[in-house]
Amino acid sequence: MQDQEHTGGGLVSARAVDIVVALIMVGIGALVMADSLRLGAGWAEDGPQSGYFPFYIGLIIVVVSLGTVALAVFGRKQNRDAFVHSVQLRHVLRVLAPTVGFIALIGLIGIYVASAFFIGASMRWLGRFRWRTIVVVSIAVPFALFLLFEIWFLVPLPKGPLEDFLGY
Repeated sequence: MQDQEHTGGGLVSARAVDIVVALIMVGIGALVMADSLRLGAGWAEDGPQSGYFPFYIGLIIVVVSLGTVALAVFGRKQNRDAFVHSVQLRHVLRVLAPTVGFIALIGLIGIYVASAFFIGASMRWLGRFRWRTIVVVSIAVPFALFLLFEIWFLVPLPKGPLEDFLGY
């Protein structure tokens, strides 16, 4: 009997994801190495230069990632199972979509108002809470965070037009 989570078709193989992620990591490792060389990755009279250790960390990332690509391409056990099924992907996107919207709104309306929208949308879309509960929590949590960061800890976070209007 098939699990409900796996009833949708596989969208991409685990092998393909392994290869793509490993190649991205090769790029990141190479970038770390290049920047380390810019800083100086050698040994000076007084010890290692600024880029010495990051260079070797980047090298390790590149070597291990190339090993992952080699195993995925030439290995005896190539994982051709589905990396994610469509039903599973829908579950992930139900969380990812509001999160991306939240991040996009921070720059436009500030973190506190964006948090109120994010909390409200998540509570309604994912949790199916009652509107009264959503309104209370969506206002109380960002307000508490505002007090905590802006008033008590004096840590300024991105603000928007509402905070400007209120004088913060």
